[in-house]
Amino acid sequence: MFLEIVLAGLMALKEYIALHVLTCLIPAFFLAGAMVTFIEREVILSYLGESQNRLKSFSLACIASFLVAACSCTVIPVASGLYYAGAGIGPACIVLWVAPAANILALTYTGSILGLEMVLSRIVVAISMAFLVGATMSFIFQKESHQKPLVEQESGEKKAMIKKQHIILLLLLVLTLLLPNYLIAKGTYIGKVVIWGSMSFVTAVYAWLTIEKKPLYLWFRETWWFVRIIFPLLLLGVFLVGVISKLLPEEWIREWLGGNGIVATFLAILLGSVSYFATLTEAPFVDTLMNMGMGKGPALALLLTGPGISLPNWLAVGRVFGFKKAFVYVPTIMVLGTILSWVFGNYIL
Repeated sequence: MFLEIVLAGLMALKEYIALHVLTCLIPAFFLAGAMVTFIEREVILSYLGESQNRLKSFSLACIASFLVAACSCTVIPVASGLYYAGAGIGPACIVLWVAPAANILALTYTGSILGLEMVLSRIVVAISMAFLVGATMSFIFQKESHQKPLVEQESGEKKAMIKKQHIILLLLLVLTLLLPNYLIAKGTYIGKVVIWGSMSFVTAVYAWLTIEKKPLYLWFRETWWFVRIIFPLLLLGVFLVGVISKLLPEEWIREWLGGNGIVATFLAILLGSVSYFATLTEAPFVDTLMNMGMGKGPALALLLTGPGISLPNWLAVGRVFGFKKAFVYVPTIMVLGTILSWVFGNYIL
């Protein structure tokens, strides 16, 4: 039995490394390093800094997050890149939540499987939770400041906010991250790798021809910093998810996730928060469970937290943002997700 449990963890780890590291995490790490290296701190502070208008900065973070097709692990380098470039903890946590929980790609796929009603509910609940989570994190940690740890500052030299060639580089990195994800629903993994490889080659050639050696070195150093602190914990978390999935019997899901009760909704939140769902995998999984008797409230809860948070996400968020922030962020997501999904399941859906 022990050997089977360990093998389940290793199989989950093998699948994660084979399907997600190359086309998801690698471009996400490079994007995070580029944001910290090439975007001047003043740019982030002027839009997403802690001193900016909360409604404006939170709204901008939400809108931007809808365009980022990322799972709970892939989004961590992106959100932490914003945070260490100067964004407030509230907007950073909004990106951390909304990008995996309600990006355009996931919403489109959800609609094709579960219908418009569930999509609209997912959008409303995700945005409501985002503003509440952002406000909570900003209020609790408003006295804390963070410093950008790795980018060297030039003294006495006035720089442009962001150079044109750096904007193009960031766009290429975003495309390298997003384009392969748009093939998940109907394409093959080989197709994703081809898209990723082509975009990576174009990006590498562009960077080599347009970026000077010192900024390139700083970019690689920043990228390695994110890899070093995040990647090991992601692997550990994925292994633990495989172990948990082996120990969790299917009969338990059928018995405890039926109906729209508050307990069933909370258990769906709990299941989603300790599992790992890559972007788009949550919709067919929830559809299967609904056909087995799962209520709409628990289904909505699992749609949000399945891709939105995960056990690997918990560990990596704690390592990057600090475990004190993780201990506030994760329970806040779980409580809000339970309450709002229960309300929608009983009174709206």
